Order: sequence, then structure tokens, then C-alpha cells
Amino acid sequence: MSTAAVATTFLSKLSTREDVAEGTMAFRFEKPEGWTFIAGQFIDMTLLNPPETDKEGNTRTFSIASAPQDDLFMVATRMRDTAFKRVLQRLPIGTAVKIEGPSGTLTLHDDTTRAAVLLAGGIGITPFRSMLRCATKENRPHRLILFYSNRRPEDAPFLDELQALERDNPHYTLIATMTDMAQSQRAWSGETGLLTKEKLATYAKHAALPVYYIAGPPKMVKGLQTMLREIGIDDEDIRAEEFAGY
Repeated sequence: MSTAAVATTFLSKLSTREDVAEGTMAFRFEKPEGWTFIAGQFIDMTLLNPPETDKEGNTRTFSIASAPQDDLFMVATRMRDTAFKRVLQRLPIGTAVKIEGPSGTLTLHDDTTRAAVLLAGGIGITPFRSMLRCATKENRPHRLILFYSNRRPEDAPFLDELQALERDNPHYTLIATMTDMAQSQRAWSGETGLLTKEKLATYAKHAALPVYYIAGPPKMVKGLQTMLREIGIDDEDIRAEEFAGY
């Protein structure tokens, strides 16, 4: 993830936590007084005096998954077996953590005549959830097209919410695709397979002068950047963030 030149440090208390997909949890924290962010930005979070630690340390970078207008701010993460995430999963409600930020420039462009095509894989959905919630709350006229790839519906954080959001925002379209439905216990009538040129051509062909946003695992991000360049998209119209180690 890219960093901004200036960052600010605050303390924030854990308010709630919940499962949002198999192996994925969301954590909501109190907003520090006077602290604001732009939808799509991220923070660094540090555990204070954790009962255990490891060589990866006590700090992690998280995209903010909530909208700036929400009462609490949210982060979400895959729950790997690391000391940081074991502590975070058991952290008592009301415990303070240190946050540094916000940082990052993966934010929605200002030109409302240009569409935004969002390409997300797995937990890479977090900055886009923030953008979509914010755009909906503010009634922004941007055309928003989200392509969301997961192995199975069970693995897709916020899938039901993102589907429901289409009813609240007439400018937004979700195209969710699953790559391993043979391993799923849920019914699925949507797209399957990887994000491809053909899927983009089918669903985004009427998008006006789109700006492309990519967030997900490094291999996916690099592959989609290459694909977009192959279909003639200029680098200045591609914005990306890699989610490594999640």
C-alpha cells in the first residue's frame, strides 16, 4: 500500500467484532475526536502491550472498510494464525489500540462524468466497500461497477450487503464471480471463473471514460494490470493496491 507524506497518531477503542465470511472478521472501533478520512484510505494499527507477539511485530496495515459518515470505523481481515491476529480476535471490547493515518490515494476520482470500475479479490473489497457506502450516502452521480472475485460465496466478505446496496444506489452495479464453486455448499446463480477481458467487455462496455481501481492479492493485482494494459487502458487510468500476507 502507498503511504501519504503526513500521518497522525490516535488511540481508538474496540467497539464490536463479527464474522463477515469464513475465516474473515470485521472489527469496529470508536472514531477518535477530530479524526477523519477519505473513503478508500488505510491506517496502520498497533496493538498496545499484547500478551504475545512474533517476528511480524505488533503493527498491521488495514484499509478502512467503513464510510466516513459511519459512527464507528471498521477494518476487516483474513484471520491467519499469527500472534497479531490471535490477540486481535480475543481483544476485550473497550481495549485501546494505536492507529496512524489515514494514508493512501486509492480514492474515488472527482470527475462525475467518468465511470469507476472497481476490481476486487477477496479481502481487497474493503476500500471499495468504503467508497460504495460513501458514494451512496452522499448520492454521488458516479457510475460505479464492481467486479468482485472470490473462491466461493462463503469466502466473500460483505457479499449480501454489496448485493443489497444495488437497491439503494441506482448508479451502482455488482458483478460477483466465483472461481471454485465445486467446493461450495451454497447455491450460486451468478458469474463463475476469473475476471477476464470478456467479462469486462460484457458488463463495462457502456461505462464512460472509466477509471479502473484494483485491490486484492499481489498476483491478482499484477495480472489485472497486465490485462487492462493489453486492452489499451493507460496507466494513468489504473489505480491499484496490493493486499499481501492477509
